[in-house]
Amino acid sequence: MRIPELLAPAGDFVSLQAAIDAGADAVYFGLGDFNMRARSGVNFKLEDLPEIARRCGRIKRYLALNAIVFDGEFDALERTIAAAKDYIDAAIASDWGVISLLRKHGIEVHASTQMSISNSAAVEFLAAAGVARVVLARECTLAEIARIIRQIEALHISAPGAGRDMEVECFVHGAQCVAESGRCFMSHSVFGKSACRGECTQPCRRRYLIKAVDFYANEDGSPVHDAKAEFILGPHTVMSARDVCTLGFVDRLMEAGIASFKIEGRARNANYVKTVVECYRCAIDAVAARRYTPQLAAELTEKAKRVFHREFSDGMYFGRPGVDQFTDSEDSLATTVKRHVGIVIDYFAKAGIAQVQIQDHAIRSGDHLQIHGHTTGVKEFVLGEMRRDEERVEVGERGNWVTFKSPRCRVGDKVFFEEYRG
Repeated sequence: MRIPELLAPAGDFVSLQAAIDAGADAVYFGLGDFNMRARSGVNFKLEDLPEIARRCGRIKRYLALNAIVFDGEFDALERTIAAAKDYIDAAIASDWGVISLLRKHGIEVHASTQMSISNSAAVEFLAAAGVARVVLARECTLAEIARIIRQIEALHISAPGAGRDMEVECFVHGAQCVAESGRCFMSHSVFGKSACRGECTQPCRRRYLIKAVDFYANEDGSPVHDAKAEFILGPHTVMSARDVCTLGFVDRLMEAGIASFKIEGRARNANYVKTVVECYRCAIDAVAARRYTPQLAAELTEKAKRVFHREFSDGMYFGRPGVDQFTDSEDSLATTVKRHVGIVIDYFAKAGIAQVQIQDHAIRSGDHLQIHGHTTGVKEFVLGEMRRDEERVEVGERGNWVTFKSPRCRVGDKVFFEEYRG
């Protein structure tokens, strides 16, 4: 059985470090423009590339360039590609002009799910155009994915000079778009901000009042409104798709031969990245070691529920969407919520003790804490004994500082309290 690559999102350095520490095999990220999160504030800068490469080491790095591009933008696009080429392993693209530039610069191309690739004929065509991996349309069922992979293997479909069969990547966890392969124009129509340019305002996630009215016609055919027939339903989230979670059938995805398991969530926080990557790392390793059981899958699913998520579903792996693909909840269903405690003002490395200024949420021994930082990533631990001026204290009160044993962290790191929601 092929062991898939575990591909994690990275929207900033905290998430990047969290993904690395949690066991990701690869990360994908954006560099400002030309990607599907261009306006969401979760992108790196060109000058960050050396540091990204240094931190990742052997972990592969994929640059998202999957937005549509217009004439007049190709000079800027080519400057981005030229600056990035020595620091990335591949780029994800959906625009044929972008693909042509990537080929010109000798960068491996991964065809984005935005291309709606859903059959082996399309895969073969893309391979001939120099594409080395396809991110299949999320509308594909597991049976269809397996069939495409078998066809790739049977025909040895590969990009010229790739030296390997075309690889298939699939989204295994995270948000799903109400539109086919994410090609939605609702945000553009309502707010003038195009999802296909990385500016989506997600109007589909909002609650709507549904107003139903009955009409009948006069003898001349003109409509007449029957006011008595009017009724209103709502507010409802009528277009908000559930999140996909495949932890319950990771073994079947691996049996299908999927090369890369992709986690959605560049706009989600570092704790989400850490938790979800840990869950899928554990599941993949358990399948490989023949330790994967329904009980383990259930435990990992419960762990994934701790962080931001909508109602979970199987996505479209077992059939096209129906009424069960849409969530009844507008908000996150995470079983835990983070409360900001304060910041690290000193760390004594030899003793492993942090000094923390309590700015917001008070803390007590036994609390579950997290420390988030640019270099630290995300560190979780149970708070032990606290001290202030060498004296033991039971509560770290707002406005005071305290010291306690903690994992390695840095000055300026943020401290959070994890609270379970009842």
